Amino acid sequence: MRLTSTVHQHLNQRSLLGSTGPNAQPPSTVKEHHLAAARALWRNFFPHLKSQRLLQPPPPQLADTAAGFTLLALDLPSTCTSDLQPQPVLAMMQLFGWDDMVCPQLVSRYLSHLIENSALSEILISAGHPSYQALLIRSWLRCVLQMFVYHPPDTLVVTDVERAAGKSYMEQLMELTRLIFKLPEVGVIFSKVHIDESLYKQDPKGAAFQLIKAVGKNYSGLQTLAEKSAMVAKALESLGDVLKYVKPYLMKKGPAEGLHLTYWIMGNYFSQRSYSGLRCLVKSWAPILATSKAQQLLFRIIDCLLLPHTVLQQDKELPAAMSSAIRENLPLFLQGLSFICCQSQTQGAYLNQLLGNVIQQYFGRFLPSSPTTSRSGQHPVVVALCSSATAPASLHLWKTTMQVISDHYLQFRGHAPPPRLASVLAFILEAFQRTSNAELCATELLLPSVLKSLVLVNEPQVKKLSMDILQCLVEACQVGSRGELTTQLTSMFRQFIRDYTTVYDNQVYSILEAVAVLDQSLVISLIPAMTEALRNSEYKQGLGRNTVQREAYKRLLSQLAEAGQAEILQLENETH
Repeated sequence: MRLTSTVHQHLNQRSLLGSTGPNAQPPSTVKEHHLAAARALWRNFFPHLKSQRLLQPPPPQLADTAAGFTLLALDLPSTCTSDLQPQPVLAMMQLFGWDDMVCPQLVSRYLSHLIENSALSEILISAGHPSYQALLIRSWLRCVLQMFVYHPPDTLVVTDVERAAGKSYMEQLMELTRLIFKLPEVGVIFSKVHIDESLYKQDPKGAAFQLIKAVGKNYSGLQTLAEKSAMVAKALESLGDVLKYVKPYLMKKGPAEGLHLTYWIMGNYFSQRSYSGLRCLVKSWAPILATSKAQQLLFRIIDCLLLPHTVLQQDKELPAAMSSAIRENLPLFLQGLSFICCQSQTQGAYLNQLLGNVIQQYFGRFLPSSPTTSRSGQHPVVVALCSSATAPASLHLWKTTMQVISDHYLQFRGHAPPPRLASVLAFILEAFQRTSNAELCATELLLPSVLKSLVLVNEPQVKKLSMDILQCLVEACQVGSRGELTTQLTSMFRQFIRDYTTVYDNQVYSILEAVAVLDQSLVISLIPAMTEALRNSEYKQGLGRNTVQREAYKRLLSQLAEAGQAEILQLENETH
């Protein structure tokens, strides 16, 4: 390690020069001179150094000199000023390496000088600080997350000075990343998972992602409650107040690189799957965030990143950079949060409410005005539904999404359809087409509104989309658990027949003719309900037999094999 013009080197050189030559001074005298020089430096120069530690951006020499003073505190702790006692090395690390207020450029350069010093490690452990490695990881992670924090939020042109400073910081961060990944605790984490070093060696962001993912995998492999509890505590200590690190991006709504990094890293903390992209935290740490110790962090992440005041103002557009970052990373937040809802043994109702709130906010924000104005396949909620990893979580996410859509986006006001109905139906259809699991049909949530759209809306696009969804629902019941799903489907069609036959008989029979092509036995089972609805309609009208309605009904019955023919004969033979 080379420290240019540092105090520590200067004093070491004086010690070496004083111990050679014919006129060499006694060791005790050299030591006294050494101690006196050290005290003078601590007394006269260190206060100035300490006062400069919050400079933004700091000169590189500031980190070098602070590291030199830290090594001096390691060699001659008694010479340090009283405000650093009784553990001056620890106090120096807290001032320049672990304080979240210190500029990340200073922290990364300062720590790079010290991490490999074994004597420093021994002092920190003997000082009752065995978790110092977790604090080093925390500081490194902050340096990664804040790599864009001093970039202007809206500037498109980067000056040569800014470009050079950014390049220098990235080189320093790469060096710190290399040293962090040599820490024993990090080595233990990676020894249990197989990750290609080339994925992170040249990229601090990729390294942060791989470490987060490795911690999540290690936790998932633990067996005992004690091991899991200890791992959660260690993970949270290494993470620190992560939302504080990214707050500048959220406050300034930029720069775009900082917001994308924030949502990318945080989202993967929620996740269980491996993804190349704050989504990292939520996705990879979903089992950890499901624990009671970590739930407060989870709630803060959701409040700060997914449901801030800006998002809740539906009448206002989100800033472009924020909208882009959320759109790209929302699928991992949703998948991780759904997993947490299924795993959490506390706050279950509140977690489900949060998941529903997030879906409600972003379903509408990213829904196009019509299916032709945007590629609906890019809707982040569709992506989340179609790539969810675990069966319970995917089922929970599907049902919650369809519940939100049913409650907030498919509600008619009298006969008036909801806004953007065609886009909502296009979303549902794509979700069906891209998901093969028949258990995800959510018939009870969708069928009433789909049938209502077929009856009350004359727009051709809405009718086609509604009929396609109806086909998906019927086919899902055919390939799924036929008994339960078919019973549910039959019950809902009976209610549909009772509600609409009197006024909309032609539409009802037309819809059932289309259903008969898909599942004739289903419509055959509805014959008693249809006949009863016909008679009730005639009774309410008080005009006797309705010949036109009966002829339309007979056309439907003629497509229902022997059961249909038998019902036609019975209707013709009626004497009343």
